[in-house]
Amino acid sequence: MDLSVLICDDSNLARKQVLRSLPEDYRDGVQLVTNGQEAVDVLRSQKIDVLFLDLTMPVLDGVGVLEVIQKEAIECCVFVISADVQPEMQKKVLALGARAFLSKPVKPEILLEHIQELAVL
Repeated sequence: MDLSVLICDDSNLARKQVLRSLPEDYRDGVQLVTNGQEAVDVLRSQKIDVLFLDLTMPVLDGVGVLEVIQKEAIECCVFVISADVQPEMQKKVLALGARAFLSKPVKPEILLEHIQELAVL
C-alpha cells in the first residue's frame, strides 16, 4: 500500500499496539515518533496521509499538533487515540480537524471500522 502513516505517542507500548492493529499490508513504511514536535517536524518535511495521534505527550501535545496542522493547512487525516475521553476534549479535537476520536487502548476492530468508514485506507 502506498499510504504514508505516522504514529505519534510517547508510549512505546501504545505505538506498537496501533501498529499491530493496522492490516499487515499497511505496515510497511509506517513511521513512529514519541512526541508532538517530532510529528510536526515529519509533517512539515514530507507528505503524511494518516496520522494516529495521542493527546498527552511531552514537548508538544496532540492539541498543539492539531493546531499546527490547522494553522499551516497541512493535509493529513488525523485519528486521535487517547485515554482522555472527556466530551469537551473530544469536541475540541474534532473542531481542530481530527477525523475521529478513539479511546485508548484502541481495539483493532474499532480502528479498522473507522478507517473503512472514512475510506482512508
